[in-house]
Amino acid sequence: MRSFEEEILEVESSAAQEGDQVTRAPVVTVMGHVDHGKTTLLDAIRHSRVAEREAGGITQHIGAYSVEINNRRIVFLDTPGHEAFTLMRARGARVTDIVVLVVAADDGVMPQTREAIDHAKAANVPLIVAINKIDKANANPERVKTELSELGLTPEDWGGHTVTVEVSAKKQTNLELLLEMILLVTELGELKANPKRGAFGSVLEAKIDRGRGPIATILVKDGTLRIGDNFIAGSIVGKVRALIDDRGNKQEEAGPSSPIEVLGLTGLPQPGDTFQVVADASKARQISMLRQNQAKQKSLGEKGGRLTLESLQQQIDEGETKELPIIVKADVQGSAEVLADALGKLGDERVKVRLISSGAGAINEGDIVFAAASNAVIIGFNVRPDRNAAAMAEREEIDIRLHRIIYDVTDEIKKAMAGLLEPTVKEIQVGAAEVREVFKVPKFGAAAGCLVTEGKITRAGGIQARLLRDHVVIHEGRIGSLRRFKDDVGEVKNGLDCGIAFERYADIKAGDIIEVFTQEKVAATV
Repeated sequence: MRSFEEEILEVESSAAQEGDQVTRAPVVTVMGHVDHGKTTLLDAIRHSRVAEREAGGITQHIGAYSVEINNRRIVFLDTPGHEAFTLMRARGARVTDIVVLVVAADDGVMPQTREAIDHAKAANVPLIVAINKIDKANANPERVKTELSELGLTPEDWGGHTVTVEVSAKKQTNLELLLEMILLVTELGELKANPKRGAFGSVLEAKIDRGRGPIATILVKDGTLRIGDNFIAGSIVGKVRALIDDRGNKQEEAGPSSPIEVLGLTGLPQPGDTFQVVADASKARQISMLRQNQAKQKSLGEKGGRLTLESLQQQIDEGETKELPIIVKADVQGSAEVLADALGKLGDERVKVRLISSGAGAINEGDIVFAAASNAVIIGFNVRPDRNAAAMAEREEIDIRLHRIIYDVTDEIKKAMAGLLEPTVKEIQVGAAEVREVFKVPKFGAAAGCLVTEGKITRAGGIQARLLRDHVVIHEGRIGSLRRFKDDVGEVKNGLDCGIAFERYADIKAGDIIEVFTQEKVAATV
């Protein structure tokens, strides 16, 4: 049964006729590794296509702009990286029609390049590769193509399906060709919109201006937005008082695929929130109140519907899940590859494991954002989430599984798919200390001079300890000695100095983190 909100918005969206549809401009997001020339390429495109027609150069007013080629428009979104792109997708926004991946011809595929490819694939968005910096003496486009092929992006001129364009942002070489390829690829997608319906789109960014109040930059995906329109953006209502384009000019209306700044909001929406014109202002306020109540209920602890290993079997049985998306993070790249390969072989006729990303290093906030967008479970092998990532995972209800033995990982996934999960071992953090200095001592080999930074350090029964270096687990064991000055003590509280030695382990370095914790079994719930 449809909700009150769905009925209202459906009436709004079906107000215009199907035959009124026209071809709209493609929306492009540019991604790539740092220093590979993403910003330079965007600037070069903007100057070559805009400056020649605009007196006094360009003033980019908002984080999106449009250029023209062969009497057709292309809209570029200037996002601050793939994490922002995925954060918007996590909120349900599909704003991008195509991703342009910038790879430097003198540097090749780098970690952020791989991440950008993972994010684009997870979003199911077509991808064009711009091989930049071909003007440099040590440029090697063929090496870039080889590395792309290893990641499943075989170039068209090698018999694959990935469009690649060799460009130089600095010399403005082949920029026209890149724009033509963008139009060619998006023509296959038949991008249509209906300019006669009420505007529908996504919030790109929002801010409060001291003189003008709350302002949202939105991308109109369909329909036309006009001054005086009532609208709802997320849970925020408003009435359009002014529209300002990407050059800072006031406009009376904004059609499909138009980035536009909107004045007249009653609050600040979130990037990625849906924006829609609603003819009746009272209905818009009703929807706003409904959404605010839903958000409040979720924050008070209502089940968020995230996929977890505990709920996997139930969701399979109910037909809600046909795949298990997984993000793998490990201490070294080799372990990540072995684990990814092992997990990829799991699955049966009811559900398959889909690896959406794997890499080395601590579980960070970017991984949590990616997991939230993809409804994925995170597997950590010999690594742990940093403090901010752990807090964010709890907020977003992301299931993180931490292991030190590969067999345990595959065994847990198999049991989850079969509905045979054993009780989960839940870890309760007791405290943490940062190693400031290391001293040699006869009995233990080494002792760490530490400052307790969280909770308390204790040697009580059942307490375990681990040594972390750059968020990677180096050792797990028990504390052999805990001292405050020269005295043996049972516990040391937050903010105090102490000396810590592990039983039968001495490879401790300044800057390491020592965590103490207990474990308890929690019955798996299906």
